[in-house]
Amino acid sequence: MAQAFHLPPQALRGVCVVDFSHVIAGPFATFHLAQMGAEVVKIEKPGGGDVMRRTASGAQAFTAINAGKQMRAIDIASPEGRAEVLELARVADVMVDNYRPGVLRRHGLAYEDVQAINPGIVYCAISGYGYSDPARTPFGAYDHVIQALTGMTMLSGQEGDAPVKTGFPVIDAATGIIGALAIMAALREREHTGAGCFLDVSMWASALQLMYPFACETLTHDQEIARVGNKGFSGSPAADTFACRDGWLAIGANTHAHVERLLGELDIDPALAGPLLEPAAEGGATFARARDPKGFRELLASRMAGRSAHELEARLNAAGVPAARVRSLREFTREAVDTGLLEPVVLGQGAAQARTPGLGWRVRPGSAC
Repeated sequence: MAQAFHLPPQALRGVCVVDFSHVIAGPFATFHLAQMGAEVVKIEKPGGGDVMRRTASGAQAFTAINAGKQMRAIDIASPEGRAEVLELARVADVMVDNYRPGVLRRHGLAYEDVQAINPGIVYCAISGYGYSDPARTPFGAYDHVIQALTGMTMLSGQEGDAPVKTGFPVIDAATGIIGALAIMAALREREHTGAGCFLDVSMWASALQLMYPFACETLTHDQEIARVGNKGFSGSPAADTFACRDGWLAIGANTHAHVERLLGELDIDPALAGPLLEPAAEGGATFARARDPKGFRELLASRMAGRSAHELEARLNAAGVPAARVRSLREFTREAVDTGLLEPVVLGQGAAQARTPGLGWRVRPGSAC
């Protein structure tokens, strides 16, 4: 089999990016561009730079999302600094603005200023609220604030619970990926038209992309989405997370066939479970439903409470029922490395090295690559 590359072989070779990003969302966008071969020049404020340099995780955290970039300290408030940036922008393909809307404009570095000297520039502005809402546009934003604003914290947890934030900056990460995707699409469009453009990438819009099926449902039917805790998206009564003797097990028994196999592996008599379930529809696979969801879940939970999550994970998957023991991130990454599923990509140099999971996809080049 051909060699599998963790990172693509210089897909963006020759693309030059002027990068005014900081913290996570913007730097994650330009990180992807840099790792795909773009020349990224990150502009930082003299005397401190990106706040990520001073986080508890230290140099490794900064390196993990800024590897492969050239760093320059430029005072854009000075005439000399502004002139230096404009000279970079004059020959660049992309400029990324990750400040609050209006900050770079005050320094004469807005899209119109750069476009005047480089009509083909792809100018990507990444912010919390975007440029379309004058009431919110000037506001700063952080991941957990946007999670609250967009309803994400009211999708996690059970009905009646306090709002529950996702345990990592998911919107920051998504905004970075969407920003990189938008930039690559704009570069491709420029190949056809020769024209640059202004890209408005916001955290709130990225949050809706993450919640896309639910956002479509609320926009179409104007209804609230129920909070379902650790249940699966399918709504099957057997798609849930259950306590076992030695931990927790997530099960994705979505279809009637899945449920039948699950009952068999748990030694549950179909005659006992049958009255609790809706019968399967004729003519095709549908998601399972229960006449008595609470009673059916209690039946499953009672049979799993004394069993090993490790054992059930293996048995259910072997039987064709998707299942995974609940792990910590540390536990999963150790296991993935030990089994060869994950081969960490080391970025940076010396004390600032970071072991990373790569870009999330691999390439097996064909004969032409």
